[in-house]
Parts: sequence; structure tokens; C-alpha cells
Amino acid sequence: MKAIYHKYILNFKRPSGTSRGIMTEKETWFIIIENEGKKGIGECGILRGLSIDDRPDYEAKLEWVCANIHHGKDWLWEALIEFPSIQFGVEMAFQSLDSEEPFLLFPSDFTKGLKSIVINGLVWMGEEAFMKQQIEEKLADGFSCIKLKIGAIDFDKELQLLRFIREHFSPEQVEIRVDANGAFSKELALDKIIQLSEFKLHSIEQPIQKNSTDSMSELCKITPLPIALDEELIGVFTLADKEQLLQKIKPQYIILKPSFIGGFRGAQDWITLAEKYNIGWWITSALESNIGLNAIAQWTFLQHNSMPQGLGTGALYTNNFDCPLVVQKGQLWYMDKLDWKFEIDSFQSQNR
Repeated sequence: MKAIYHKYILNFKRPSGTSRGIMTEKETWFIIIENEGKKGIGECGILRGLSIDDRPDYEAKLEWVCANIHHGKDWLWEALIEFPSIQFGVEMAFQSLDSEEPFLLFPSDFTKGLKSIVINGLVWMGEEAFMKQQIEEKLADGFSCIKLKIGAIDFDKELQLLRFIREHFSPEQVEIRVDANGAFSKELALDKIIQLSEFKLHSIEQPIQKNSTDSMSELCKITPLPIALDEELIGVFTLADKEQLLQKIKPQYIILKPSFIGGFRGAQDWITLAEKYNIGWWITSALESNIGLNAIAQWTFLQHNSMPQGLGTGALYTNNFDCPLVVQKGQLWYMDKLDWKFEIDSFQSQNR
């Protein structure tokens, strides 16, 4: 058995805004495993400035993984505890290697094209006119759940955007989620959440910065709007620490991004704990290419969660890989008649 890794830069069609700034490109890494002539591929979806494994030794760790690939998936997962995006890439690569086809990781009615996954439509931060345009497009495309990233423009303008939606669509017609990405100060968070709750939203993600567990716990106790933890889960490695965090904060929801929390195995730990403590959850991609998104979507379908999931469409980039994933009326479908336009052999080793 041998492995190589490859860096790939995904280019945004349009600069995309979050509360942490504007993104024009997204770095990702692929691990390709080969055994007896058969190959598998996994994506290590790192987000610089956010992923806990955004470290100077990231590429060195990928090289180490390739040198130690013979130890197998489980041994590597444990050894990579501080590198959750690489855990995910390794896990995906082994699943791909073991599958009949490299991109058919979890066969189901989803991959047969018989059933779909309901997803939310993501509205990126930007100028008011741009955000309004996105909202109108998502609603016209048939999304019954939209997610707005807030915290980058004037808060009153964000309230106006929400008012615009509610003037045309009731909560029964369109579910609205907002994601603050930790943009609110601890002092003003509750006041802003109260104002947001006027629009009968589904939830707010990460209203304040992570690692303010006392403040987040207090917010979750008194909030009129359900709170979902997102960034808060990043960097919590052990099962005991995960349980302690949920017991302390008692959120209404948690959001699971496999690239940030140790892949499918890491996400499953969080799901088990969330259900133990009656906490809702859903799964979200994290700007992976279509290779990572495909794996996440196939695994997500098997979790039988009827809530809208946060699965990106892969349409953000100019140089993504054509694949069978298609969005129709707010649902993600796997059109098995469509072909992948990707050759694993096109990637050469970057190992040094």
C-alpha cells in the first residue's frame, strides 16, 4: 500500500464574505491511496484561520501520513487527533479504496437517485443589494430553508433583509437560519438575539466567539431564539471533553462539519452525545470541493435526519470537479447518470 498527497486551490466565482473577511480562494489537499492497483481518494478540507489544524507543520503531517499509510485507517485516526481535516481525508480515502467505485462511498437510495437530501440555501455576506439578490434567487429556486450569514454589514440593514423576507414569506413557508460566526460581543449578544427573534427564525449559529463557555451557557439559558454551536466544537478532541462542553453550555443545536471535527467518526461521537442530551443537530459541509462534498452528502443521507442540512452545492468555484450532485428546488440529488470529470491519476505526488 502507498499514498501520495496533492495541494489544490479552489477559486471562488465571486469573492465570498464572512464575518472573518472576504475569501477569493480556498486551499484544499487530496490524499490518494493505492493498493494492488486500486485507488481511493480523500479530501483534507482545511480553512485557514478557522481550522484547528491550521498549523505550520500541516504539509509535513500529510507527508508523515503517506509514509505511515500501511498502519491503516483506525491507527491513523487516533494518531491524527490534532489534525481533524486530515483524519477526515484519510477516513474518506480508505472508504473510497474499499468501495466498488472510488466516488460511490456509501451506496443508498440517495446514490441510486431515488431519494434526495433537503438542504438550506446559503446567502453570503455582502452589500445589502447583493444579499437581497441572493435571497430572491434562493426563494425563486424553491428553497424552503435559507441561511443568512450576518455580522458583516450594519445590523439594522440585516434586520431589514429579514423583514423583507417575512413580508413575503411566513415561517411556515420559509425557515430562516442565521449564522453570526461569533460576530456579536458578549455585552450586546442578547439584545441582538431578541431583535432577531421578532422574525421567527429557526436558530442562530455561534452568536459570540468560541471559548466563552460561561457567557454562551448563560445565553442558551435565556435566549428567545434557539442557539446552535458551530465553531465552539472545533478543537474539542476527546469524548469526555465533548460531553463536558455540551453539559456546560446546553445548546439547543449543534452543527457538525466533518472536516473540522474528525470526519465521520468524530461527527458520530457528537451525534451520540447530542441525542443523549436531547440536543438537535444537523450536518454541514465546509467549502470542500465536490469530492469532499460527495462523501459528506452520501454519509449524511444515512443518518436519517429530516432537517434541512447545510450541504453546499459546489457551484461556488470556477475550477471545481463536475460530479453527479445536482440541486433542484432546495433538494440535493445524486444523478447517477451524470459522470464525474475527474481523473485520480491526474494528480502527481507532492511528497518531498
